[in-house]
Amino acid sequence: MQLGLLVVVVFLSSMDLTGSSKVVKGKRQRRISTELSQGCARGCDLCSEFNGCLRCSPKLFILLERNDIRQIGICLPSCPLGYFGLRNTDMNKCIKCKIENCESCFSRNFCTKCKEGLYLHKGRCYVTCPEGYAAANGTMECSSPAQCEMSEWGPWGPCSKKRKLCGFKKGNEERTRRILQAPSGDVSLCPATTEVRRCTVQKSQCPEGEQ
Repeated sequence: MQLGLLVVVVFLSSMDLTGSSKVVKGKRQRRISTELSQGCARGCDLCSEFNGCLRCSPKLFILLERNDIRQIGICLPSCPLGYFGLRNTDMNKCIKCKIENCESCFSRNFCTKCKEGLYLHKGRCYVTCPEGYAAANGTMECSSPAQCEMSEWGPWGPCSKKRKLCGFKKGNEERTRRILQAPSGDVSLCPATTEVRRCTVQKSQCPEGEQ
């Protein structure tokens, strides 16, 4: 009789423990479910209390901001300065520009606007335009290449040697042209205005008094 009573008590105790375990597990599942489905900001389809938004609504971009050791997700209609928008079927993302001194970019490694005071050239930022290039029409973008407006070449001058016009057989002759317009007024960006070539003449004696 006592053995039978002991078996019944042990059986009832095991049922209580199993039931309480189910209750605890159920509460944990409900808490996690609530954390991922309630209290999301506008435009966010899935979020958590710890990491903010995890999935944005279609057409919006998710931006991950660093907060101590956490990354907090927020949803934006367009990416902020220093980021570019990458669209894909899974989720649109804001990706940080990797070009130094870049304010906005087309892709990770191609800048479209530099920080104030810097010049843009082929997707990179410079303190001054590279050699042979100049800022176009007062902008901060370097034109490719710098264009100068030049006059036509003048006629070739007389054949001379060491500023003498006689007493030699081979010398040089020269012709010139003018710069009509230079980019940003910088004539150093323009091609040469003087051209020299070899010439040959019939050697003749210089008049008396000329050496």
